Amino acid sequence: MTEPRTRPDVVAFDVNETLLDLAPVGAALVEQGQPAELLPTVFARTLLTGFAGAAVGSWFPFRAAFEASVAQLTGLPAPACSAVADAFMEMSPHADVEPAFRRLTEAGVRVVTLSHGAPGVAEAGLTRGGVHGLVEQTLTSQSIRAWKPNREAYLWAVGVCGVEPAQMALVASHSWDVLGASRAGLTTGFTSGRSEQVFADVLGAPDVQGGSLVEVVEALLALPRR
Repeated sequence: MTEPRTRPDVVAFDVNETLLDLAPVGAALVEQGQPAELLPTVFARTLLTGFAGAAVGSWFPFRAAFEASVAQLTGLPAPACSAVADAFMEMSPHADVEPAFRRLTEAGVRVVTLSHGAPGVAEAGLTRGGVHGLVEQTLTSQSIRAWKPNREAYLWAVGVCGVEPAQMALVASHSWDVLGASRAGLTTGFTSGRSEQVFADVLGAPDVQGGSLVEVVEALLALPRR
């Protein structure tokens, strides 16, 4: 029987799409003569490439997978693909990020980010949005050469934060990320309205969910204390 979830001491947030708006990356595609509407397909192909590598025991950085995916879907030369990837450093937070972070910090809950993307992306976006000071640490599992949703990525973050898995929550806008965190023993939160309108029920269910990060945070804070 699964133990009931309790209020977390640390909340880790996924970065790309969950916290930061990918719009500048779409604009960079347009600058290279490609339709902005291609971005979701490129992003999905990037994840597919990374997941395929992880499944066979190979590893490469998120940026390498992204540039390869842009090339596959557009035929653009390497310098153009690199220029599109550079736009990840230009992203800004969604409107619900600041109030969600502030709610957690005011409640005494630690806030971190957990990406498998390139170092510096989260820092740049959160600084641009004026919320970096609300974040204790920005973590990327690239440090241990792992892609989420591999279990080791979440357990590594748990170890870095010095807590037990049940004391950390992972909040994401991607069902696969929630699944990985759940399998690692973390409490999970899903926010809809980014690229996924509903949670993929074939993967089970998150512990809490909401239409915004604020709603997810409020649901996490409403969980019983240990």
